[in-house]
Amino acid sequence: MKRSDWSNIATNRWQIETNESVSTSRFLKRIRLADSGDARCYRAPMTEKSASDLTSKIHAMARNGRAAQRVLAACTSDARASALLEAAKAMREENAAILSANQLDIDAGKAAGLPDAMLDRLMLDEARLDNVASAVEAVARLADPIGQVIDTSTPANGLALSRVRVPIGTIGIIYESRPNVTADAAALCVRSGNAALLRGGSEALHSNRAIHAAFARGLERGGVPAETVQLIPTQDREAVGAMLKAAGLIDMIVPRGGRSLVERVQADARVPVLAHLDGICHTYVHSAADPDMAKDIAINAKMRRTGICGALETLLIDANFSQAGELVSALLDSGCEVRGDGRIAALDSRIVPAQSDDWDTEYLAPIASVALVDGLDEAIEHIARHSSDHTDAIITADNDVAEEFLTRVDSAIVMHNASTQFADGGEFGLGAEIGIATGRLHARGPVALEGLTTYKWQVRGQGQARP
Repeated sequence: MKRSDWSNIATNRWQIETNESVSTSRFLKRIRLADSGDARCYRAPMTEKSASDLTSKIHAMARNGRAAQRVLAACTSDARASALLEAAKAMREENAAILSANQLDIDAGKAAGLPDAMLDRLMLDEARLDNVASAVEAVARLADPIGQVIDTSTPANGLALSRVRVPIGTIGIIYESRPNVTADAAALCVRSGNAALLRGGSEALHSNRAIHAAFARGLERGGVPAETVQLIPTQDREAVGAMLKAAGLIDMIVPRGGRSLVERVQADARVPVLAHLDGICHTYVHSAADPDMAKDIAINAKMRRTGICGALETLLIDANFSQAGELVSALLDSGCEVRGDGRIAALDSRIVPAQSDDWDTEYLAPIASVALVDGLDEAIEHIARHSSDHTDAIITADNDVAEEFLTRVDSAIVMHNASTQFADGGEFGLGAEIGIATGRLHARGPVALEGLTTYKWQVRGQGQARP
């Protein structure tokens, strides 16, 4: 079988049957055979299964995860950290197999016409894969939240009360495009004592399987059950539905992807959801902003990596900012398409008139909507109407104005004189992240170890009986 033939098979979404358990070594062998052009790598597409059979499979995986999580919870902090180091080591050992698998996904993505921004999120190379393994090692070195005493008290009844951090249990993670999420999510769950049930996007099918296979092999080598981290073996959309309805088996669902995915999860879930909505991120250039700083931050926030959720999508410029024209021209010169309101459009002939839906669009591309606003109040009002509550920033030398912005803008992350591209768990010192939560309950902003814990009350008495 030629490699081009294998790419065609990849485009048709080669899958493992849902009723088959495939060993990690066997899967990694298939990837190596695919890279060499050996026909033995091929496996027939999944046979049709009824929704009830698929639900039974997902529920069985969840039960296996819960059993493995009980073993994991009994492990010491050092044991969990050691297992993660073994997982990172295994991913480095399987570097060639993982990159070969990723190339299959890239080839299939190009054939399917995926946009460049999505291909960039999908692509792994030596440096990116090394960063993925390093992120797992960084999580292993993070302070363990499990067992942390949040607070203590002794009420009048004499009982000694304490609240202690504990794992949530089994976490279902549904994500798209980025294969690094497989390792990041798995590492965060293991370090925080949780089991993970992963369902990646079809675009990263082979990459996810290769990363998971290596990761699971490393966990086993480190003394942690491989079932602690499981990857759903089918891209059937019914698998997502089965996860969303697995109340009592899955303790929390984390969707990480586009608006349509998150909205479906929120609408259909019978399991608590930690939501990550799209990143319609704003930067407001105040009249007192330093012009050079404003230019550097705006271009970095938009153009460093256009396909990430922390990328700037809307630039608001104060009408009294003296160098609005120069700022917009610099953004255009950097290769960004600017869609502007009427006042902005008058500054440069290259500006495309903005449509009403531009202000509510996450472009994930070198496109930005730009508007002039009459002061701080109008900027905050615009953000309140159009922001996705992800990350919004102000650039100003006036600290009083900055503090008012930081107080009044109700987003998960608000920034002063910094690029929105810093909206990242690693940049916040949290290690890898499982997503940026934009809701208002449980966890908000970059969700790392602490966001994957809950607490229980421990009560110590001396023979008290309630009167």
